[in-house]
Amino acid sequence: MECKEVLKELCTAHAPSGRENWLYNTIENIFKDFGDISIDNLNNIFIHKKGSGSGKIMLMAHADEVFLIVTDIDENGFLKFKGNGIDIKTLINQQVFIHGKEKINGIVSIKSKFSTKGGEKNKDIDIDSLFIDTGFTYEVVKDIVSIGDYVTLNRDFYELLNNKVTCKAIDDRAGIATLYECGKELMNSIHNMNVYFVCSSQEEVGHRGARTASYNIQPDLAIALDVTFDSGKFGDSERENKLGEGPVICIGPNIHPQLRDSIMKLAKEYNISFQVEVEPGNTGTDAWDIQITRTGIPTLLISIPIRYMHTSVEVIDINDIKNTGRLIAKFIQGLDYTKLEEIVCF
Repeated sequence: MECKEVLKELCTAHAPSGRENWLYNTIENIFKDFGDISIDNLNNIFIHKKGSGSGKIMLMAHADEVFLIVTDIDENGFLKFKGNGIDIKTLINQQVFIHGKEKINGIVSIKSKFSTKGGEKNKDIDIDSLFIDTGFTYEVVKDIVSIGDYVTLNRDFYELLNNKVTCKAIDDRAGIATLYECGKELMNSIHNMNVYFVCSSQEEVGHRGARTASYNIQPDLAIALDVTFDSGKFGDSERENKLGEGPVICIGPNIHPQLRDSIMKLAKEYNISFQVEVEPGNTGTDAWDIQITRTGIPTLLISIPIRYMHTSVEVIDINDIKNTGRLIAKFIQGLDYTKLEEIVCF
């Protein structure tokens, strides 16, 4: 499968935090040729690709996506909700799926300015002013939807110019697509270390899957794959990350310095463009919990720059996914247990 096709399948599927098992069949279909696939009690999904020798490397990208959850059904059949990770103002007029007894369509709506009066027109938007309209009456909707049902964004996958694509849930299905690109590279070579591809659960609500998966696998080193803010017009002006200029390698206390130096040297050797960003504290990713599991795991964080994070129109450059997957595959191909000991020894 081509990278765009893989990313489209992943992004148009639905798997909010705590329901990553909804993505299992998609993952199984995409990764079935790479190794043994399994799922644990917390919905972490594992693909184990055996190596020719000893040692374990874990590559992790989170499977869950940001979501809404139903908190009330009013007398007119409109749904009230709470959000997780989504900027409220980006929800207005968005299409959503409500995952009740059956999956139904809805739209996130707000009272029209033509119906508002006086100071109400200038009132700040808050979650209490939004509702989900399914078109059903209360009598109908109450038999389909329950308090606590998940709601996910409903957005198709579109190709833009210059290798850019847009969809919901690119955070972090782009990371899973990177695992796929890495796996494709490894299929054509012999690698010494056992590779564990992990699609982790509940990253968006506290990196919970990263902790349990790391405890279970006990890898000798790990690479977390996620997205990071670009520095464009609507991005983070304090960063220098640009779409299309390669993977972003993190520097900071969450990152093992020798591993970081090693993969940077490799990128230069193979002429793979990369970028760097500094995180002096919590990286806000699975890497934060991987690093301190058991007695400590040497950890890297490699991110892909993204625009409009946690919206229904996240934008990414496909070549950044391909180059990140290629870089990690080259790293694994040149690694054995003896060389790893030399790299991680302070």
